[in-house]
Amino acid sequence: MDTRPAGSHVSAWRPAVAGVAEVFHAHFVDHAYPRHIHEVWTLLIVDDGAVRFDLDRHRHGALRTSVTLLPPYVPHDGSSATPDGFRKRVLYLDTSALDAELVGRAVDEPDLADPHLRDRIHHLHQALAAPGDEFEAESRLAFILDRLRRQLRQRSPAAGYPAGRGLAVRLRELLDARTVEGVTLGEAAQLLHAHPTHLVRTFSQVHGVPPHSYLTGRRVELARRLLLAGQRPVETAVAAGFFDQAHLTRHFRRYLGVSPARYPARS
Repeated sequence: MDTRPAGSHVSAWRPAVAGVAEVFHAHFVDHAYPRHIHEVWTLLIVDDGAVRFDLDRHRHGALRTSVTLLPPYVPHDGSSATPDGFRKRVLYLDTSALDAELVGRAVDEPDLADPHLRDRIHHLHQALAAPGDEFEAESRLAFILDRLRRQLRQRSPAAGYPAGRGLAVRLRELLDARTVEGVTLGEAAQLLHAHPTHLVRTFSQVHGVPPHSYLTGRRVELARRLLLAGQRPVETAVAAGFFDQAHLTRHFRRYLGVSPARYPARS
């Protein structure tokens, strides 16, 4: 099902495979992801073109010959590195799939030049696309995660956390808990015993996005899950904390390049 004109196409679904939060296949020509944060691991392979992205304020690229692993709660964006766009396949993996201690090592080097790993991920996508092959998919995923763990543990530990991380994490946890109902800046500052300006500045320095952008991204992620579960866009908008369907559609399209009415679009 085509989701946009000009050659763009998206397909997404949640398989019955433990550890896989979502499968996402996309072809984008001119869509550029704004800086955002996922609460899950992102395992990406590119089939055509190339992707240019910033991860934690450092420039990287995703190529056809490699595997890209983006850790949870680390800001990143993304756009095509070529005029013809790019085609990618993504697995969003639950945070339990890989140890939290590996996040820093993945931030430093998100690119994995491992043809054998890429081939394994390709075959996993094939199994995930075939209903009834969940046992095969689970087996393939287990080998992929084992290979990722071994490669990441060979790297040097990440540097220490930036100053102010504790306050930024507490605000992030508050926003996670209040994703739907929201919170005012004044209320957050009072709850966390911090000046509003200091709160916004510290959060932005640690997480790479301002608090309001983080909250919007969390609502978009919640909307994705509700849509994948079969909920209609008009119901999803309110359930995910948006004012109405138009509000949801505006932000959803900016983050994902498609409207909620076209998502999921299983090809």
